[in-house]
Amino acid sequence: MIERLVAAVRQLTELPGLGVLQNFHPLVVHYPMALLSGAAAIYAISWAARRELWAWTGLWILGLGTVGAALAVWTGLRAGESVMLAPAVRDRILAHHKHYMLASFGLSVVLSAWALAARPMPRRGRLAFFTLLLLMVALIAKGADYGAWMVYGYNAGGSLPQPIEFSQ
Repeated sequence: MIERLVAAVRQLTELPGLGVLQNFHPLVVHYPMALLSGAAAIYAISWAARRELWAWTGLWILGLGTVGAALAVWTGLRAGESVMLAPAVRDRILAHHKHYMLASFGLSVVLSAWALAARPMPRRGRLAFFTLLLLMVALIAKGADYGAWMVYGYNAGGSLPQPIEFSQ
């Protein structure tokens, strides 16, 4: 019984995938994307339902997503310098991924500051706030698409022989 428990704990705490990662970026990117997208949804629901408590939840999720996005940007910038990619892939995919994600991070900072200043959600300019939230989510989706294209199309961060040349 105890041996099974120890084996189960060991299995839960071992991270074999971590050993093959070239950088920590893949470990942190998914949380801010989910949190920031979720914040937009929670804010929309709170506005439609006229529930201020939900707007406070949206503010917290937006703030946590922005902090997570800062970590994702930091790890991504560090990863971009070292990940093995063909120059054409770096120019045609990584550059776009970087620009979309920096823009979405910048928007998350602006939106978080705006929401904090007008806690929990702006009353004046609310339509602009929601429009920027939707723009942020669209930028995240577009940037994530470029990231997925690098990872799954060109083995960015993987262990296959590099570099894999760009093709359309």
